Amino acid sequence: MKITFWGTRGSIAAPGPDTVTYGGNTTCVEVTLSSGRTVIIDAGTGIRKLGDALLEQNKHEDLYLLITHVHWDHISGFPFFGPLFRSNCRITVDGCRRSMEGLKRVFSANYLDGTWPLAFEDLKARIENSHELRQGRLALDGTLVMPHQLQHPQGGLGFRFTEGNRSLVFLTDNELREDGWNGSCFSDFVFFCRGADLVIHDCQYLPEEIQIRRGWGHTDLESVVKLAVEAGIGKLVLFHHDPWRTDAAVAKIVERCRSIAAESGSSVQIEAAREGMTLTV
Repeated sequence: MKITFWGTRGSIAAPGPDTVTYGGNTTCVEVTLSSGRTVIIDAGTGIRKLGDALLEQNKHEDLYLLITHVHWDHISGFPFFGPLFRSNCRITVDGCRRSMEGLKRVFSANYLDGTWPLAFEDLKARIENSHELRQGRLALDGTLVMPHQLQHPQGGLGFRFTEGNRSLVFLTDNELREDGWNGSCFSDFVFFCRGADLVIHDCQYLPEEIQIRRGWGHTDLESVVKLAVEAGIGKLVLFHHDPWRTDAAVAKIVERCRSIAAESGSSVQIEAAREGMTLTV
């Protein structure tokens, strides 16, 4: 699997001179399976540039879009996704319970005139709704995708991709806590991530910030590193950077995480997600 980051920021897009290194676009990650199939995770503002790249490479005809949840920063880029305006494009939408409904609402709220110049029905691409993943598992060209409920307001889904003996876990907008919802406490996520080669996880807050943000559905750096260590993963990528976090501040978070992991005796590799970064699992 090849993983490319097109949007790494959380909550709201934050472009500008202080976010050049790690990026200012909101969540969008491209996963290219070994078969060559393109799977897209979330449709934040980063999906605009991904769409341009897919059109340029002529890889837009059969796409799979997984939506973690329908908060604005994860779907607001959808109307700017170039393949939507190509009649030879087919997009299968799967993921959280209200994924298709959320994407439609970006274009209009109850079809109130004036919220967007186009209606969802005006799009040329063939957009199909799938419920396969929500039923427990999804098989794509020999790759198995398993879902996991997120600890986040209004809920959502994280994903584990497995190809042979290689695995990728994507968990953003997820608050790691011992008293989580049924099935979503800290130990449940340790089990879900166990032995993964790569884990991409929300790391929006510092430990000194988290107390006044409990219940917001995001994680502090100490908890993320604890997850990586206890789950015995190979590589941790910090994700969903706070919109107020500068490049220098994100770099300091990486340093703190590496120090904590080293003190625990773990050999896990740690870095922060950067727009344009590509990793192979």
